[in-house]
Amino acid sequence: MFGIADYGAFVAAIILFLAIPGPGNLALITSTGKGGVRAGLAAAFGVIAGDQVLMWAAVAGVAALLAAYPAAFHAVQWLGAAYLAWLGFKMLTAKPGDAPVLRIEPRHYFKQGAIITLLNPKAIVFYMAFFPLFVDPARHQGMATFGVMAATIAALTFLYSLIVVLLTHHLAERMRANPAIARALERLAGVFLIGFGVKLAISR
Repeated sequence: MFGIADYGAFVAAIILFLAIPGPGNLALITSTGKGGVRAGLAAAFGVIAGDQVLMWAAVAGVAALLAAYPAAFHAVQWLGAAYLAWLGFKMLTAKPGDAPVLRIEPRHYFKQGAIITLLNPKAIVFYMAFFPLFVDPARHQGMATFGVMAATIAALTFLYSLIVVLLTHHLAERMRANPAIARALERLAGVFLIGFGVKLAISR
């Protein structure tokens, strides 16, 4: 289909990729918890924008460039690791009354979602290594192929994000009644983020 090798498998891979816990999901959940559905959707569009940048960067040959210059790839890894660990540390050390790690002003939701996605090791690996495997060299149709892939990724990401945002909004109403639970979940999220950062930093 449009030069995509096994479109069904491509869709399944995207869904699996979205469902794996990571910083992108955290951005959706945190933004929704802080600012409601509108904030969650703004973060979702930021995630989608970040995905598109990574995908088209792979199309432009960044994957080949990073493969030819391993030092550049390791620099990207360390940048992502440092950013994730910093977010995790801020969540762990935050005190009641402190400004949230993910800014609550509406103008920041989109930007935060995009930045987290661009520095998300899961997304980088997928678009730079796994994503090109679905391009069929024999039936490739140029920009049409990549356009269909980009549209598919954006549509699936939006649907997934919408489900996450609505569920989070429903649960957030209950969490507000018990601040201790919300604080415990924030600390847990901080631990996971630091873990993501460490894993990325030591990966080869």
